Amino acid sequence: MRRLLLLLTAPLAPVLTVVLALVLALGLVPAGPAAATATSGGTVTLDGVTVRLRSGTRQVVTVNRTTGYHARVTFWTFGDAGWHAAFRATDGRVGYGGLVVAGDRVQGSGTTPLGTFSLPWAFGTRAPRAAWTDAGYRRVRAGDYWVLDNRSRFYNRYRNKSDGGFRWRLPASDPNSSERLADYPQQYEYAVVTGFNAVQVRHRGGAIFLHVNGRGATAGCVSAPRWFLRRATDALDEGRVPVIAIGR
Repeated sequence: MRRLLLLLTAPLAPVLTVVLALVLALGLVPAGPAAATATSGGTVTLDGVTVRLRSGTRQVVTVNRTTGYHARVTFWTFGDAGWHAAFRATDGRVGYGGLVVAGDRVQGSGTTPLGTFSLPWAFGTRAPRAAWTDAGYRRVRAGDYWVLDNRSRFYNRYRNKSDGGFRWRLPASDPNSSERLADYPQQYEYAVVTGFNAVQVRHRGGAIFLHVNGRGATAGCVSAPRWFLRRATDALDEGRVPVIAIGR
C-alpha cells in the first residue's frame, strides 16, 4: 500500500510545489517556519525576499525589485495564522544605481543596500500620525539636515544646523554635503528611518529611508506611493519591532 501511495503522489509533487509557492507569495498561509521564529528571531522568506527577523518582530516591509528601479513593496503582519500581506504597492522605487550588498555600499553611488534593517522611528513635514509617540516621530523644521559630512561625529544622523557639529554650508556638489530635509517636501511628507549604517561607517553613506515616491528613482532610499506611506505610518508599531527587508 505504501509503495502504491508513493507512485500515485509522485507525479503531483512538482504541481503541489508550484501551488504552495503561489499561496505563500500571496500571504494566504504561514510562510514556512515563520510561526516558530516571529518572536525569537530567525529568517523567513516573504514575497521572495529573505527577512532576518529580530526578537519580537511582528511587522515587516519587503522590497522586491521587479525591473529597473521599480519594486513591489509589501507590508506584512504576523498573527495567529502566521504572516499575512496586509497591503502592497506595485509601483515602489529603489536607487538609480541599483542594489548593492550593504557592506559594499559607497556614499553618493545612488545604490540601495540589500538586507534587513530596523525601522526605529519616523519624520515628516506634517504633524505626527496617530500611531507614533512624540519620541517616535520628528517633524521637519527649518534648518533640519541629515548629516552626511564624513568629518562630523554626527554622520548619518538627523541634526539642525543651529546645533552645529557639521558643515551644513557645503554645496550639494561637495561629496560631504548633508541633505536639507525641507528641500524634499513631497518625498519627506511621510518618511521612516531605516537602521542602515547606524554604526556610522564613514563613506558608506546614510539617509536611507522609506518615503513617498518622487518622479523617478531614488538616490538610494526605498519609496512607495503616498497612500502606502500614510497607511504604513499609521500601522507601524515600535512594540512590534518592525523591519524592512530589501531583496532582488
